[in-house]
Amino acid sequence: MGQQDRQQEHVATSLAGAVSKGVSASLAPVDAELARRYPGDPGTRQPVHTVYVPGEAFAAGTVRSWGDRALAALDEHAPDAASLGAVLGLSEELAEPVYARVRAKLEREPVEDLRVDFEDGYGGRTDDEEDRDAARAARLIAQAYENGTAAPYTGIRMKCMEAAVRDRGIRTLDVFLTGLMEGGGLPDGLVLTLPKVTYPQQVTAMARLLEEFEKARGLAPGRIGFEIQIETSQAILAADGTATVARMIDAAEGRATGLHYGTFDYSACLGVSAAYQASDHPAADHAKAIMQVAAAGTGVRVSDGSTNVLPVGPTEKVHDAWRLHYGLTRRALARAYYQGWDMHPGHLPTRYAAVFAFYREGYEQAAARLSAYANQAGGDVMDEPATAKALSSYLLRGLDCGALDTAEVDRLTGLTRADLDGFAAPRRGDLTAGAQ
Repeated sequence: MGQQDRQQEHVATSLAGAVSKGVSASLAPVDAELARRYPGDPGTRQPVHTVYVPGEAFAAGTVRSWGDRALAALDEHAPDAASLGAVLGLSEELAEPVYARVRAKLEREPVEDLRVDFEDGYGGRTDDEEDRDAARAARLIAQAYENGTAAPYTGIRMKCMEAAVRDRGIRTLDVFLTGLMEGGGLPDGLVLTLPKVTYPQQVTAMARLLEEFEKARGLAPGRIGFEIQIETSQAILAADGTATVARMIDAAEGRATGLHYGTFDYSACLGVSAAYQASDHPAADHAKAIMQVAAAGTGVRVSDGSTNVLPVGPTEKVHDAWRLHYGLTRRALARAYYQGWDMHPGHLPTRYAAVFAFYREGYEQAAARLSAYANQAGGDVMDEPATAKALSSYLLRGLDCGALDTAEVDRLTGLTRADLDGFAAPRRGDLTAGAQ
């Protein structure tokens, strides 16, 4: 249609302007509810894993020690790209950059998220011992952030809100947070994990605790968030048939930052025998699918669990454990679970190998599609705003973890980091404006 035809087109309507205003007024509460409940992803970095270290074992050199032990495992069991590629089934073209980046990552930033554990991994300790370990963890973490040796994200997993351990968990949380405040304040990368949650009221109780701490220490309201660990059947399905995990997010009153799947507690809760307790069991997939749908759009991230098969012993056994861990991690990534747990330094090589291979395998295609979308260049795929969001998020995650370099993404997309951020976090209406 030519310019003259467009200018001559007669446009007529039948509804009075008041009708549109009336509809908007009637939907104002829904608009507010959407904005409150579904603010979208926060746009911040999400770590690719969480490392759990028992409270009594945590030391100033823990992060560096994990990196050194992971490098030693590579040196012993896969000393070059070809050998690691053969173990994991990587092509020669992919194995070289993945191996180089894995070694660089282990030297530079071996742990992205560290949780000092005062729950299952901590074992039975006296109150005096737990007090000392919590205070020591706070002191060491404060020092690590001050001298630049801390993992980007660090915190503790306290005991749960069940009656038998509730008071002890609350005290440990208080000792730890108070120690951080006295050591210079709460670090930006602080993360707290609340385990074995069964009822939304336990989540609200955690929110109240943190609110009271903020008041006591003069912190801004809402400063402290926390993760909810999904380890019981009641956390997925309540007695009345509702999805408990969705209610838990609301019960956190904006403080929930993540939902973490607990592989072994959840499996045992459902009666899965020990030999079959794994993150790819159908029971695990069901739970994680519910978690994922409940968290979608809320800004709460999801995390997979762990494998308890450790890469230790002779090379053959290490390779078997590496293949298992690599496969589970790749499976989780394909299902949009971008974070998981690592239980041993020997898991770090395959964690990063899986993550880096995932992003490097697809980044050229993702960059080309996003560039075509941004420039309205067309092509053999018709992408929409929601797909542009996914493409940019994929590239940003690859950049954040070290799988990709800024220069190569800039070269292939012609977009800056700010451009990528803009596509990854569009306004709500933008996601539907181009839908077919």
